Amino acid sequence: MTIYSSPFLAPIRWAFGWRQEAKIAGGEAAYPEAMMEYGRDVGVNGALQIATVWACIRLLAETVSTLPVMVYRSEGDQRRVAKEHPLFALLHDAPNADMTALEFWEGVVSALCTFGNAYAEKKFSGSRIVALMPLRADAMEIYRNARGRRRYRYHDEKGNARELDEDQVFHVRGFGNGGDIGLSPIAYARYTLFGARMADRASAEIFATGNRQQGVLEVSSVLKPDQRSQIRENILKPFIEGKTLVLEAGMKFAPTTLSPEDAQMLESRAFQVEEICRWFRVPPFMIGHTEKSTSWGTGLEQQQLGFLTFALEPYLERIEQAIRRSLIAPGERGSISAEFKVEKLLRADSAARAAFYQTMTQIGAMTINEVRGLENMPPVEGGDVPRMQMQNVPITEAGSTTLPANEEQKP
Repeated sequence: MTIYSSPFLAPIRWAFGWRQEAKIAGGEAAYPEAMMEYGRDVGVNGALQIATVWACIRLLAETVSTLPVMVYRSEGDQRRVAKEHPLFALLHDAPNADMTALEFWEGVVSALCTFGNAYAEKKFSGSRIVALMPLRADAMEIYRNARGRRRYRYHDEKGNARELDEDQVFHVRGFGNGGDIGLSPIAYARYTLFGARMADRASAEIFATGNRQQGVLEVSSVLKPDQRSQIRENILKPFIEGKTLVLEAGMKFAPTTLSPEDAQMLESRAFQVEEICRWFRVPPFMIGHTEKSTSWGTGLEQQQLGFLTFALEPYLERIEQAIRRSLIAPGERGSISAEFKVEKLLRADSAARAAFYQTMTQIGAMTINEVRGLENMPPVEGGDVPRMQMQNVPITEAGSTTLPANEEQKP
């Protein structure tokens, strides 16, 4: 079956702008006529026109893409950066001749946030992967052949379809039910996004009319044709042009629409921001919505750690495991691994970075030269030896330059 044939995934049809009835969990979904009329507004392109959606996806994609992907080789109990491995240049520097690593990973996370899947075609020179070429997620179909292997059918810009085996595709799946594809956040957030689009539309219409209410004029008698013309020319036309409405002879104005305050326009739009942020697991304060205080801590370090743990970590783990499954040969998986270097998130906070380095060097977890390397500083002589502070000595030895025989430090 294709990715659009499953009843469980049928809402994707509607979210991508297809004016068809969707079957959800075996039942027919009755969409409001307004939603069918503006269905394309909450597809992927329409969703990206919503400021909150754009900000959430941009925050996630740009943050992940700025974290370098490191390839490590394990040698016994030691692990070192494997710059000589072919994957290092692909994942850390440039996956292909047209893109930098930042652009590639930015596209991968953007696709995960919109379509729930990210694809790239693997290019080989013999058995060696030499490039990763991005493939559009909305142009891909997945099915199983008679042997149970995944097959990918890709439709290019000219409408031509070509078949790819699962060994030819680097596929990162987003949140889902464990099937062949991840679920599209945009597709399943269609009701929330529709509400945001309608709130934006209503707000734009209010400002387009100069914040003037619509209504009707009430009169106590039947008007003649010439009187109607005079009212349109002398009262309604000036009102439409923004002039003050002047009523005579008992004429009354009856509004037919609610004022922005009565409709709670501002509160509704603020709620939509928080609601969309829930879909992407992004704290509203990180996209500029500061109406409510955050519960993630008051310090920048606590906020960054919370964002890393709850918002970014699932994306990083998905990509790392997809690299292990799809790009690393089975015979190398015991010694080769790829990970995002998340320590870079702390570089923006010099105080937190200094405290981290101080703790790591004091417990012997990092050497001085490792710290200097992270700060782009040259190594120093003697800086490759792990060191620990001498603490908790017996009170009888306080101030002594030597330790008892059983507590002497080993070189």
